Amino acid sequence: MCADWAVSIRRACGALRFDCSSYHYRSRRTDPAELKRRIKEICETRVRYGYRRVHVVLRREGWDVSIKKVYSAYRTLGLQLRNKTPKRRVKAKLRDDRAEAVGPNDVWAMDFVHDQLALGRKLRILTIVDTHSRYCPAADVRFQYRGEDVVQTLERICRKVGYPNTIRVGYVLCREGFAA
Repeated sequence: MCADWAVSIRRACGALRFDCSSYHYRSRRTDPAELKRRIKEICETRVRYGYRRVHVVLRREGWDVSIKKVYSAYRTLGLQLRNKTPKRRVKAKLRDDRAEAVGPNDVWAMDFVHDQLALGRKLRILTIVDTHSRYCPAADVRFQYRGEDVVQTLERICRKVGYPNTIRVGYVLCREGFAA
């Protein structure tokens, strides 16, 4: 417009109702390609560093960059740290894949229940339940339970009732059924 009409920038901006400062504005942003390259180098040498630690390293090297800019570049490069899934969740997923009991003595659930007497002595109760018929072949109460005691109780019950196909340990009997 300035060249076509031979008017000054100030007059052209006034005619268009456009602020002169916007016309003269020059961005002071640094090239993000250099920053991204440096972030990628840091992450290749220090694999376990997240964006906060990378920001500290950049500040020590003299980069005047905000943590938000480092985070944005870190995300666009796809350098997010992978969180390890807790082992507990993996085990819970495996429980879902187990087949349901189809008949008696197919699957037994076994767990300990704890209680305390009025005098303060603690009781441990070994409960064994057939998940199909809800029959409880044993509820053995003792003050102390060792591994040998569990084996003896299981052998005694199996001789009387029969051997199960599988035994699930750690299931608790609740009102609706069994819960992990």
